[in-house]
Amino acid sequence: MSPRFVIQKHAASSLHYDFRLEAGGALKSWAVPKGPSTDPREKRLAMPVEDHALEYGDFEGKIPEGSYGAGAVIVWDTGTYRNLSEDVSIEQALTDGHAAIWLEGRKLRGGWTLQRVAGGDEERWLLIKRRDEAADARRNPVSTQPESVLSGRTIEDL
Repeated sequence: MSPRFVIQKHAASSLHYDFRLEAGGALKSWAVPKGPSTDPREKRLAMPVEDHALEYGDFEGKIPEGSYGAGAVIVWDTGTYRNLSEDVSIEQALTDGHAAIWLEGRKLRGGWTLQRVAGGDEERWLLIKRRDEAADARRNPVSTQPESVLSGRTIEDL
């Protein structure tokens, strides 16, 4: 069975998208402030955040004030992925700082790269759409498809 990915739209202290990959028995996670782009020319900042339990991938609702990540959460996209670097595991690719993956989601499809950026005090990554048949500079799923793939609700509905 293919591992799962999930992207949760999260209205915490600032609106962002949590990009999560099932790996090593957990959801490896990055906060992407502007959300994923289908334009390969756009490199989106992806800040690593703590791993989450696999069960969290289906969570929609409000995280109470005073709790870590307080705010509304919807499942913006979900599906499966495969590691395009067949010579190394996804865990090793992430440790090495460069993972190439293929998403099969409800909103996002095709190849993507997660690349760790060198330098600076904080660990930073870039999420980049690969040039393939699903790349589209004109399509902006973040703004044109704001609803949850599970419930049809938007973040404002919570």
